[in-house]
Amino acid sequence: MGRAGSWVVRAGVGWWRAGVVLAVCGTVPAVWAAAVGLAVWCGAEHPWSWIGPAVIVCAGTLALARPVCRAVRAVLARWTGTRIPGGYREAGPVMQLSTGYWWNGFSYERSRRDAVMDQRMRLWWSDPATWRDLRFAVIAPFTAGVVAAVPPAALAAAVAGTAGVGPDGSGAVARLTGAGALAVAIGCGPYAWRSLHRVAVRFLGPSPRMALAERVDELTSQRADATVAQAAEIRRIERDLHDGAQARLVALGLSLATAEALMDRDPEQAKALMREARAGAAASLTELRELIRGISPPVLSERGLVDAVRALALDVPLDVAVRADGPLRLDPPIESAVYFGVAELLTNAVKHAGAGRAHVSLVRDDTGVVVEVEDDGRGGADARPGGGLAGLRRRLAVFDGTLTVTSPPGGPTRVRMAVPCA
Repeated sequence: MGRAGSWVVRAGVGWWRAGVVLAVCGTVPAVWAAAVGLAVWCGAEHPWSWIGPAVIVCAGTLALARPVCRAVRAVLARWTGTRIPGGYREAGPVMQLSTGYWWNGFSYERSRRDAVMDQRMRLWWSDPATWRDLRFAVIAPFTAGVVAAVPPAALAAAVAGTAGVGPDGSGAVARLTGAGALAVAIGCGPYAWRSLHRVAVRFLGPSPRMALAERVDELTSQRADATVAQAAEIRRIERDLHDGAQARLVALGLSLATAEALMDRDPEQAKALMREARAGAAASLTELRELIRGISPPVLSERGLVDAVRALALDVPLDVAVRADGPLRLDPPIESAVYFGVAELLTNAVKHAGAGRAHVSLVRDDTGVVVEVEDDGRGGADARPGGGLAGLRRRLAVFDGTLTVTSPPGGPTRVRMAVPCA
């Protein structure tokens, strides 16, 4: 295909996208036009004839602002890959109290339905994103909408100019007008819709105040998650010590006391008890070593993250290949989080995915450390709430880390952990 054909294809795609932009941005003005038409139809003889159109304008604009903004985000993400976060406030849990009333975070209601509806209205009204969407819905038709209307309007002018040419070839002005309008339509076709990108990035993204509030909420949630995780880890260590090493040490003490009492009158029985005590001491030492390994593996603190992951790969019933650019020395909390993240992913590959092989990649770049774990299992993994991947994502979020899961049905499963560090 030559340059002319490529330009025609781009112009055709641009016309179609301009039409989509015009339809999306023109939704709210269409409501305004309907309200004006209603006011004209009612006439000016009634002193209150403007109330109905005014209500339609306000209600229609408020109701359509958020759907229009979501549609704009969707088309930009599909066409340009630019993802503009919504920044909407999320609803909290609605709980029933012992009194029978329902608490939605704002007020007490008699039924769950009333609590949910009240919560939605309060969130919608108090959310700064609502007024940001309203502003964009008013600005977009007069900016991106006007620019997107240029190719269709020019094409319509070209058709009208062609229709103005007489059968005998008269109408030179109409012919020139149509040719010029066609040139404008073709020339602006590939670019007219792109104005939506600039307008959306400028007016639809979260404001600094919204970003700060979202960051505060995120840090508050991370602090709560870290507190809960720390308390759970302390309870696990306490339970392991109480049920394992402590019980064995108590039994060891009883065996030694009994052996001491039998030493004079039954030396053979005392020797047997001493042998049992020695075996119990060895078992207690093994349990303590396993417990210490679960808290902080010695190989991790002594030899670093890469060697610790390689040692972990030897203990997993998988064919695991570990690739690293070189030795990685990170802050101990980050090393621990990444190490146990890899351990959990390899465990999931064995336990849930039925994988036979896995590949672990550890790379350090200018922004931080990136770890990718891929297995050949059955796939279908997702970070559902309350699951292991969701918990791993929360633990990484404490360090501003991210977790990306790609796991189509049938596999393979590829998980990417990225943690920024100096």
